[in-house]
Amino acid sequence: MIIKGMPVGPLQANCYIVGCEQTKQAAVIDPGGDTDRILLALSENQLKVEVILNTHGHFDHVAGNKSLKNATGADLMIHELDVSMLDMLSGSAAAWGLQAENSPKPDRLLADGDTVKFGQITFKVIHTPGHSPGSTSFYADQAVFVGDTLFEGSIGRTDLPGGNFNTLMDSLKNKLFGLPDDTTVYTGHMGSTTIGHEKRTNPFCTDF
Repeated sequence: MIIKGMPVGPLQANCYIVGCEQTKQAAVIDPGGDTDRILLALSENQLKVEVILNTHGHFDHVAGNKSLKNATGADLMIHELDVSMLDMLSGSAAAWGLQAENSPKPDRLLADGDTVKFGQITFKVIHTPGHSPGSTSFYADQAVFVGDTLFEGSIGRTDLPGGNFNTLMDSLKNKLFGLPDDTTVYTGHMGSTTIGHEKRTNPFCTDF
């Protein structure tokens, strides 16, 4: 599995390109901006985008949906509980003094337990609400892409509309922390970590 990460957009959200080594088909997770850079990275690795996956609907993670979909024709997917945010990206960005285009409607709505396949890679869809109602993680081959649900030594904000601290704690305890300890956690901002490391050291999770 090919994994290329890059911070994009004014808030430097992590965008990930995940590619199948055998077929060169790929998914782009959270295209928050800088679409030209994403397309260049795809070209450099000879990858063709089949799916665009949103871990959640906040503008810093999805502002590039429209331009990337227009450029590639890839299917756009997001959890059904965050789909309403895609029509409000312009207003959400303006509240931060920034600009964003509203997203096209998704081609597929995701739910917990679904699978997303491209090439020889199959992502398991894990609904991990708390940061937002539809926050979703994507797991395959000892790697999980969690958006803003979990960070190294920290957790996602729960003070934004639709956020809930107790719900987020439940997502960590009963969803993400059930994955193998050596699973690499690819976060929505900053660097990666592992499930085992967060179990042992994350101060928000000491009571689990």
